Amino acid sequence: MPLALLALAIGAFGIGTTEFVIMGLLPEVAADFQVSIPTAGFLVTGYALGVVLGAPLMTVLGTRVTRKRMLMLLMGLFVVGNVVSALAPVFGVMLAGRVIASLAHGAFFGIGSVVAADLVAPQKKAGAIAMMFTGLTVANVVGVPLGTYIGQSVGWRTTFFVVAALGVVGLLGVARLVPEQPKAEGVRLRHELAAFRNVQVLLAMAMTVLGFGGVFAAITYITPMMTEIADYSASSVTWLLVLFGLGMVGGNLLGGKFADRHLMPMLYVSLGALSVILALFTLTAHNKIAAAVTIVLIGGLGFATVPPLQKRVLDQAAGAPTLASAVNIGAFNLGNALSAWLGGLVIAAGLGYTAPNWVGAALAASALVLAVLSSALERRTATRSRLVAGHIPEPVEASVARH
Repeated sequence: MPLALLALAIGAFGIGTTEFVIMGLLPEVAADFQVSIPTAGFLVTGYALGVVLGAPLMTVLGTRVTRKRMLMLLMGLFVVGNVVSALAPVFGVMLAGRVIASLAHGAFFGIGSVVAADLVAPQKKAGAIAMMFTGLTVANVVGVPLGTYIGQSVGWRTTFFVVAALGVVGLLGVARLVPEQPKAEGVRLRHELAAFRNVQVLLAMAMTVLGFGGVFAAITYITPMMTEIADYSASSVTWLLVLFGLGMVGGNLLGGKFADRHLMPMLYVSLGALSVILALFTLTAHNKIAAAVTIVLIGGLGFATVPPLQKRVLDQAAGAPTLASAVNIGAFNLGNALSAWLGGLVIAAGLGYTAPNWVGAALAASALVLAVLSSALERRTATRSRLVAGHIPEPVEASVARH
């Protein structure tokens, strides 16, 4: 079991590197293709939208093969996309390569979450999911800073060749270490689609869009924000991304630990605190030390929501969770695309590089509202069920007593 989770983490490491490394290379890519920073931001938005579309599409296409084989095919697609990005002669081809790689992202994490959860006892599912996502968070400590350094030193194209090589390692890891899991008997596409009639599944996905979107509103434009506002050098962005990654690692592990015990309270705390920290970032971005501390907190609080949200979707879609799990990964990236686009809009409107932080704070606060609503609806449904169950025999007993 540990080796299987390690294999999933290796794949997650490669995917996490390619997703986040573009943040530190936006100026270099923009300069090479002679486009503006907001335009280069479409490499983030395009990737995120590709995940949103690819998650359900690739999951549905993979219903006829085993989960292990589908994970291997997805890693192969990931490698192809990164090679296309590395060789891109124009911005449009670079964007196409990002989209190709992104098609593997959502389905890999969605299917991988189901595989990880099936490997452990029910009370440890969130922890197992967090273990897989550790690869994604460690990518932000090691892969992303290293990729940023390589890109700034010898060219961003080299970075994407290295990422493609990571994908090959991930493919071999899945092939070697992940066990074959039999397909669920009697589960068809209609059963997977039925999960989307559950309002709690939809609310969890909406929380995912808004909550993690709040993180990306700030982090997408971290390089220009830190160099122009906090007066960091371009080379310092690498270490700031390390701090962000360390926060993600800690938040992910804590989120996995507490989600198995107190899932909704964990979401209340993390989303509420994230909203406050993002709002404060508009102020702390003007000070080097305060900005660095804030970046750690954003990473930690943002990723503390990931295991509980993913587990909530799996719990609510029990019986046929694969498609819902993959779509929820797409929801993370829909939030990324939405926030990157909104952040670009406020920058282009002349509101400055700290303006996206206000966007992020509003998104995270909206997610908190949905979490409270979801919990209230769940309590109401549970109370109604208890009343119905307890009301049925009551008239009979009362009738006997009266007669």
